[in-house]
Amino acid sequence: MVQLYDDERLDYLLADETMKIIQSPTAFAFSLDAVLLAHFSSIPKKRGKILDLCTGNGVIPLLLSKKTNAEIIGVEIQERIFQMAERNVTLNGLENQLRIIHGDLKEMHTTLDQSSFDMITCNPPYFKTPSATEHNQNEYLTIARHELYCTLEDVVKACKRYVRPGGKVAMVHRPGRLVDIMEQFRRYRIEPKRVQFVYPKQGKEANMLLIEGIRDGKPDVKILPPFYIYEQDGTYTKQAEEVIYG
Repeated sequence: MVQLYDDERLDYLLADETMKIIQSPTAFAFSLDAVLLAHFSSIPKKRGKILDLCTGNGVIPLLLSKKTNAEIIGVEIQERIFQMAERNVTLNGLENQLRIIHGDLKEMHTTLDQSSFDMITCNPPYFKTPSATEHNQNEYLTIARHELYCTLEDVVKACKRYVRPGGKVAMVHRPGRLVDIMEQFRRYRIEPKRVQFVYPKQGKEANMLLIEGIRDGKPDVKILPPFYIYEQDGTYTKQAEEVIYG
């Protein structure tokens, strides 16, 4: 049994209760965007290498491990959250498939082989930070949510560096950054291929964006059907239930 620290708690990761995850309300607790990205990504099923940038407590590698036998590496910059991710790997007995690296995605040149990954996933910081007054009072949340340690361009540049030609890059972000994402993808030769907007419910504006591109791919982007989270009565849609509860 792994040890819990401070305000950490142990949750079930999946509805079938086969996996557990260490969370902390002050340091890191995963949300629906990570679950949707893991579901959306076109991952290799049997072999290959997957890299998850901004991995947090390792939630995306854990979720992907249920869908693939590929080797999965997660990168996290915050020491405490990196340690949570490491313990989550141990907690679920996945040391032979998952590995977590503590480091800055901008400075992993000597640790990770370039152009070697078949798939890269990333749930990056969403918000630009023009001034410190816009930061969250919680330092952990500020780093996770704001472009304090890495910008969108830093993330896309790292994706291009480590994904192989013909490999895929999948990201979850805010719809308001769509043009920025498309611009950076093309700047670093990642051709957008699949885009899906996520809506709280019908009649509301999209509040999440899922996008996948291929390094050195040919231009041809597909806009997938909308993904709705809730029915009008506040219950999950069948679509959302299938993703959240399997």
